[in-house]
Amino acid sequence: MSIHERAGLVAEQQDLVNIPKLMSHYFCIKPDIKLDEQKVSFGTSGHRGSSLKGSFNQAHILAITQAVIDHRNGAGITGPLYLGIDTHGLSQAAFITAIEVLVANEINVIIHRDDGFTPTPVVSHSIIQANKQLDALKPALADGLIITPSHNPPQDGGIKYNPPHGGPAEGEITKWIEQKANYYLGDGLKGVKRLDYAYAIASPLVKAEDLIMPYVDDLDSVIDMQAISDSGISIGVDPLGGSGIHYWSKIAKRYDVDISLVNTRIDPSFSFMPLDKDGKIRMDCSSPYAMAGLLKQQDNFDLCIGNDPDYDRHGIVCPGSGLMNPNHFLAVAIDYLVTHRPNWADSLIIGKTLVSSAMIDKVCAQHVKPLCEVPVGFKWFVDGLADASFAFGGEESAGAAFLRRDGTTWCTDKDGFILALLAAEILAVTGQTPAKRYQELVALHGESFYKRVDSPVQADKKAKFAQVLKNDVNTRTLGTEILAGESILTVLTKAPGNKADIGGIKVITENAWFAARPSGTEALFKIYGESFISLAHLEQVIDEAQAMIDALLS
Repeated sequence: MSIHERAGLVAEQQDLVNIPKLMSHYFCIKPDIKLDEQKVSFGTSGHRGSSLKGSFNQAHILAITQAVIDHRNGAGITGPLYLGIDTHGLSQAAFITAIEVLVANEINVIIHRDDGFTPTPVVSHSIIQANKQLDALKPALADGLIITPSHNPPQDGGIKYNPPHGGPAEGEITKWIEQKANYYLGDGLKGVKRLDYAYAIASPLVKAEDLIMPYVDDLDSVIDMQAISDSGISIGVDPLGGSGIHYWSKIAKRYDVDISLVNTRIDPSFSFMPLDKDGKIRMDCSSPYAMAGLLKQQDNFDLCIGNDPDYDRHGIVCPGSGLMNPNHFLAVAIDYLVTHRPNWADSLIIGKTLVSSAMIDKVCAQHVKPLCEVPVGFKWFVDGLADASFAFGGEESAGAAFLRRDGTTWCTDKDGFILALLAAEILAVTGQTPAKRYQELVALHGESFYKRVDSPVQADKKAKFAQVLKNDVNTRTLGTEILAGESILTVLTKAPGNKADIGGIKVITENAWFAARPSGTEALFKIYGESFISLAHLEQVIDEAQAMIDALLS
């Protein structure tokens, strides 16, 4: 994909979504259930879409919320539901709709007070804490809904469900919710209960609490906040207009840490954002183009950090070296944690998605730590984090979480706060930036060259690829036993860590690999590649991978 000519430059008026039109479409446009693109569709992170495309409208949220309640009733979940929300324009409208349905169904709802935003990791942490304190004789498990399309553009909306384990819902649950919601859409929303918002929000069923300080007060159980404070390091934070913006001043005051916000704006059009590589506004804290504003500040602080709108992702900027590749920071984080958490058991497992860098494999081998490689999607780490058998779970798209310092569960969803603060802890304790620490890993294990290529894909091609995967895929299917000059050692369609379908293929040689899969949330086909030989070798890997995929789909 070519880089847009204005990538990295602040958005202009022509780039901004028409917010009044966006909101009007949410309430006025009814989805056409006969069109697949307007049905409810749960990808790796819930349902996403845009009111402008008829894929995220009031009818969707009415149907999805009722379907979630039906699931709760069937599963015997009777505790409160934590309702999180980010700063996208459609999130506020969807929040109102969800409240109307939840209260009509007599669900106890907990929201942050004063119409405040609540990030994904705070919802997860709240669920974990609430369920940990239950009376064993009368359990009333809590769960949560988070209204967010993550880092997606301003015109998008999203909603995802976190069951009582606190993490993203399992595939069988999201499939059931998806099917039930589409049933409601197809039946004209019959059976969906709803109460006018003015009455719903005033109901005693809705409890507004301070959700910030319980989370902030607990941070020193997972991060060495005293070390950060004692070091006196300065931290620059760009919230990218996201839901965690009001947390940083509380963290700074509570732990006496030098934190400065370099951007304090909240704006549903995200007009302050630099354009991403494709010329779109996207709050992707792993993109150097979207993070261009913070990159300008890199030499003014000892460390800079950014997060996406729902705070389940992190971006780490080190002075003199810029934005870290997410894979690089994952490897550094794991290397540091396994040597600086003395209360963690040696048997704890490190989890990674199969499109994450093989540098993680080398770090785990170096420290003799068990590694579990799973398909794309954070849901695969939930059980391990919940029962504290996994020390860490991370994915290449800058999302991760890990255990408390005593080896018990912190949260079971991606947490951008703790990964950002871990970068500060690493600098405070070792005196080295995470970027410097990564160079030491390169000296030990060799340099990684990594790339992801996204290409538009039609629905019929996605279906064709799914059909191909139903059969055994091997070197004969691919038509070659060689990838970029090396013998193909393995062709995977199931993850080696848990034998789950990966929704694509991964081809591995001695010094390189590629993986190919359609996106679960966008009309894209993704090819990931890595080489430990050279950049030129990586380009050869990607080129040959694309040729193999084209042949499979032709």
